[in-house]
Amino acid sequence: MNPAQPDWLAQLAPAHAPPPPGWWPLAPGWWVVMILIPIIVAGIVWWQLRPAVRQRRAALRELKRLSTRRIDHHSLAVGLEDLLRRYAIVRFGHDSVAALNGEDWIDFVASHGGRDWAGGNGVDLLRAAYGGPADGDATAWINGARAFIKEAR
Repeated sequence: MNPAQPDWLAQLAPAHAPPPPGWWPLAPGWWVVMILIPIIVAGIVWWQLRPAVRQRRAALRELKRLSTRRIDHHSLAVGLEDLLRRYAIVRFGHDSVAALNGEDWIDFVASHGGRDWAGGNGVDLLRAAYGGPADGDATAWINGARAFIKEAR
């Protein structure tokens, strides 16, 4: 075999390209993506549609509406008392919450996250809500209500 022969290129097989790669079967990464996307979407839907999350968001929206309105202490106290009672009944059940009143109610709220209602602030709120002298720290009332809504489990 003499490499100097001029027709050595003619002895090669004709050139042909490999076939284009097919789209199937998919690479392993695409299988992982196809499995993870429905799981993630289902998790997000489940997270958003859980009743506890919806109730908490609705209560926080109502609390925000109450706190941004410029109303007197009496109206604010009545609104906060009503909101927290309704939320507590939904979260903890009618039997364990509906009968609570006065100091028992304040202690319940304070023990489930609304620490700002403990002591004098809670008593002032109840007094203002039920027609007594309407003085007290409205910011502490709102902060206590917000903490109760966020931490009540």
